[in-house]
Amino acid sequence: MDLITQLVNTVFLRPYVFVFLWVSLLAGQRLLGNLRTLRFFGLTWVVAFSAEYSSTRIGIPFGEYVYTGSTAGKELYIFNIPFMDTLSFSFLLFSSYCLALAFALPTVQIGGTWCWSFDAVSRTSWPVLILTVMFFVLSDCVIDPVALKGDQWFLGNIYGYAHQGMYFGVPLTNFAGWAVVGSLSVLLFRLMEHSWYPHQPVPKKLVKQDILLGIGLYYGILAFILGIAFWIGEGFLGMIGVLLYVPVTALLLVTWWRNDSLLEAAYPDSSLKLSD
Repeated sequence: MDLITQLVNTVFLRPYVFVFLWVSLLAGQRLLGNLRTLRFFGLTWVVAFSAEYSSTRIGIPFGEYVYTGSTAGKELYIFNIPFMDTLSFSFLLFSSYCLALAFALPTVQIGGTWCWSFDAVSRTSWPVLILTVMFFVLSDCVIDPVALKGDQWFLGNIYGYAHQGMYFGVPLTNFAGWAVVGSLSVLLFRLMEHSWYPHQPVPKKLVKQDILLGIGLYYGILAFILGIAFWIGEGFLGMIGVLLYVPVTALLLVTWWRNDSLLEAAYPDSSLKLSD
């Protein structure tokens, strides 16, 4: 019962985390189906927890840091690690995956609009996986500096690095660790896609809204963190975060505009339906 109580307390203490989780699970279920979503999130959580457990003991792969335990008894911990922290990696990687899909999936004309072809080869291609890891690490360039100042907002002072880093106090090893976690997670997911269940169908072979929901989640998390940065008076940090995403967002909008223009020209009379 104590475990259940702590889990309930975690939800009430960190409601924003569980809103992000709920949206990501909804998008994942629509995009990948129930089993693939559970596997994607489960793999990411195991890899992230293992990395956190290792880093807080031997400094690999994130570098040396500690959790303060300031919220112990108020929220669920697994060993010395807050459950909500490792949980966050799962929906951050999934939303990064959706953003990568928008750049790398092939597009087709469907019923007067365009959407993405979601076959097994395309959704686990190397460009998709590489972009996923890049967007995943990029998100932490905004998240970690703000989280490190958690004592100035409702996150609280939950962790700290052994040595102050050069990027707003965050050491570069932290970003290397995020790259390791992201890479291992998507590589394991790719292995399962191609080896363990390659013939299990996904909900749809052609998708659009489902990816857009994941992209909306990615930008929603970004807006939340940037809003916190400006709220606590870290305007320079907030502006750096905004500038980091100007080229990404511009490229995304150009990609969408280009798809609309090229496919409208190529298939002006398309009457295909988005069925499965």
